[in-house]
Amino acid sequence: MEAELGFFLLILVAVASTCATLLHWVCFTLRKKGVLPHQTATSHIISLASLVCLALLIVCFIQDNFALEYVVTHSNSQLPIAFKIAAAWGGHQGSMLFWVVTLSLWASFIAIKSPVCTQYTGDCLGIMNLLIAIFAWFTLTTSNPFEYAQTLALEGRDLNPMLQDIGLIIHPPLLYLGYVGYAAILAFALAALLAKRPINEWYGVARSAAFFAWGTLTIGILIGSWWAYNELGWGGWWFWDPVENASLLPWLMGTALLHSGVLSKRNKGAIWSTYALAFATFSLSILGTFVVRSGVLTSVHAFAVDPTKGVVLLAVLSVLVIVTFGVLIMRGLHIPRFTLDSLISRAYMVYIAIGLLVVCMAIVFLGTFYPMLYQLLGLGNISVGAPYFNSLVFPLTLLALTFLAFMPVLKWTKGASPHAVKTIGFVGIHVIAVSTIFVFTTKELHITTLITLVLATWVVVSHVLLLFCAENKSKLMPMFLAHVGFALGASGAVFNSDYSYEYNLRAEPGSSYQKAGITVDYHGIEWLVGPNYTAEQGSVDLYLESGKALNFQPEKRHYPVRVMNMTEPAIRSLWHGDYYITLGDKLDNSAYAIKVQYRAGIWWIWFGGALIVISALGSMMNLRGKGNEIEKYA
Repeated sequence: MEAELGFFLLILVAVASTCATLLHWVCFTLRKKGVLPHQTATSHIISLASLVCLALLIVCFIQDNFALEYVVTHSNSQLPIAFKIAAAWGGHQGSMLFWVVTLSLWASFIAIKSPVCTQYTGDCLGIMNLLIAIFAWFTLTTSNPFEYAQTLALEGRDLNPMLQDIGLIIHPPLLYLGYVGYAAILAFALAALLAKRPINEWYGVARSAAFFAWGTLTIGILIGSWWAYNELGWGGWWFWDPVENASLLPWLMGTALLHSGVLSKRNKGAIWSTYALAFATFSLSILGTFVVRSGVLTSVHAFAVDPTKGVVLLAVLSVLVIVTFGVLIMRGLHIPRFTLDSLISRAYMVYIAIGLLVVCMAIVFLGTFYPMLYQLLGLGNISVGAPYFNSLVFPLTLLALTFLAFMPVLKWTKGASPHAVKTIGFVGIHVIAVSTIFVFTTKELHITTLITLVLATWVVVSHVLLLFCAENKSKLMPMFLAHVGFALGASGAVFNSDYSYEYNLRAEPGSSYQKAGITVDYHGIEWLVGPNYTAEQGSVDLYLESGKALNFQPEKRHYPVRVMNMTEPAIRSLWHGDYYITLGDKLDNSAYAIKVQYRAGIWWIWFGGALIVISALGSMMNLRGKGNEIEKYA
């Protein structure tokens, strides 16, 4: 019953969004005014139908409805209920349904937030309904989660053990909210260009959506990084995997869009870069979806192996890029220009920030997709790994920190502040002090870490001083948190790269080893039985040079249904880094391979990311209660 009703509601979403789209754009072509209340009601009906559809799919998982092919391939009766819920969007079919749900919710947001200008709001909803229709029909025809299995199954094949983690429950939904949030930004921007006169003030309405999309995408990426670090057992936080990069690309463009929005706010109207970045950000979101579902790569993130699915998404992406940027070029003359008064100004720093983010996006884009294209053309294989990305992104990071360091002493339009010399002197004293402490306390000095620490300290102290001297501290707080978070995250990344170490041991019960001033005592193995797995649990004691003792219980889990083994690392966190132990293969009757790692500065990365997320929340709070900037077009 639940499956049939869910299938019916999915059809309803596809048909209703298609009819709403056709009705609106036919009226638009005939220059007839649409009926906004009808469009609003339709958007809410589509949202409700899609939400109920997703809820019914979750019910099918909870009830172990193995008549459905999707439930059979992604669940098992022994799977914990939390993972059954997460499995509803953990595979290709469910993720596409969640994409439709998210699109419909953003359409309802536009309808509720609706500017007073009826035609403009109607055009926004018309664009959103078009996107809903495309993805709803795509889900219905190629990725139907309510499709019955060809053979009756008494038990499911279980969820991929790599995905049986709390991170799966919250990581994909947050990413989707971010990805699809930029669809709303695209709708705002494209509808503004389609008006008789471009409504360049649209960004005043879209700012809250832009911050929300960027914030959810940021926290989604952070949780994904944390999940990989805690679940996969390799001890890293970023692998430059193509799918990881696919989420990084729209984040970089979304960050550039926020900086362009600062210029738009000052200009009292969106500028050309704001339109271009809005279109590019959602286009990159679609590109990431293509990478995950086209079958062009093999990854834990890659849901599909059917190339036909990827072709459809690539066609959508191509049409989207051609239409949006075509309209932008045609109406570009009517978009106001931002006047830059001086190169020595905060306004120019914003332009530099946008440029650095775009260049960084280009580097990641080239390193991600050129090898894939090279292979698809049958020209051979090209290996592009971490050395390529790190060697090019690191100098850009140093440049960004340098400009952030001097930004607080500049005026918005022209010149430096009257107290610039005193500020630089005060900051310089703190930088020298921190650098001196670091040089004399570290055993091994890395010049890359020292340079990064100097610049990060300069950024933090200068921004603290700027915030302290500001009259309206609440207005500056989001910028303060974002920039300080970036400085801390960059420092953590460099510390992690330069001061982390690892070594492998052949451990037997009762054995003791000394490495890098650390004593490792291995006590043996204990067998455990989980809800859908068995596990070998090791017991390891680690004695640090300071005398501190840490106990670790790493696991090696065996999932009989999937016939897969998974490594569960044991981690102990200190302020300066993590000690990370992984239980490896069994070498003989009593000996195991274990890997001992020290991951320096790892929590600095996530703490910096958390500050960035809080900055997005703070920006949204500052926007509450402000008047609608498009009301004049009523």
